[in-house]
Amino acid sequence: MASQEIIEVVKKALDESKNKKRKFTQSVDMVINLKDVDLSKPDNRIDEEIELPKGRGKEAKVGVFASGEMAARAKDVADIVIMPEEIKELAEDKKKAKEIANKHDFFVAEAPLMPSIGKSLGRIFAPRGKMPKPVAPNADIESIVKKLKRSVRIRSKDKPTFHCLVGREDMKAEEIAENIETVLTRVEEKLERGRTNIKSAYIKTTMGSATKVI
Repeated sequence: MASQEIIEVVKKALDESKNKKRKFTQSVDMVINLKDVDLSKPDNRIDEEIELPKGRGKEAKVGVFASGEMAARAKDVADIVIMPEEIKELAEDKKKAKEIANKHDFFVAEAPLMPSIGKSLGRIFAPRGKMPKPVAPNADIESIVKKLKRSVRIRSKDKPTFHCLVGREDMKAEEIAENIETVLTRVEEKLERGRTNIKSAYIKTTMGSATKVI
């Protein structure tokens, strides 16, 4: 259950967005600013997949690199399934590979395919933070994909400011607030001094102004 304080912050941000009607449903993003963290050291950087308890508002797009039985099962849940023989074709069509990488939020791959993916597509997928997550050939691909569709990824890289999606404006304030607390808790767990290392956090709708959370 989210704190009343954060719920009120979300309500304020959502009320502001309702003052101006948009022709699309705005996302709600959270911006987190760190302090006293040496991000020049890779160990201090944050790179996490977080399943949002109330979902994203709109499911993430997930791609799966697989063969045989896993590919067959993935077709029912994934947004795109890429077979082993298609990896080389994608590597030769860089425009299409970039398009697929940009269009999807997460990728999963049968572990044995990872060397081929790294060699053929690493230059395109890695800089975008889209290298697939390796899974065993007998993994429950349906559950993995369904979880990723509700997830977001946070990456601090070498800068003390990063952001992530926490919902959409058509969600309830309480739901967005619960997502916010889940992300903040996960970030705190990764920081040496917990919340003390968080300078500030704000939320904003796509076209709205920033509202302070902490």
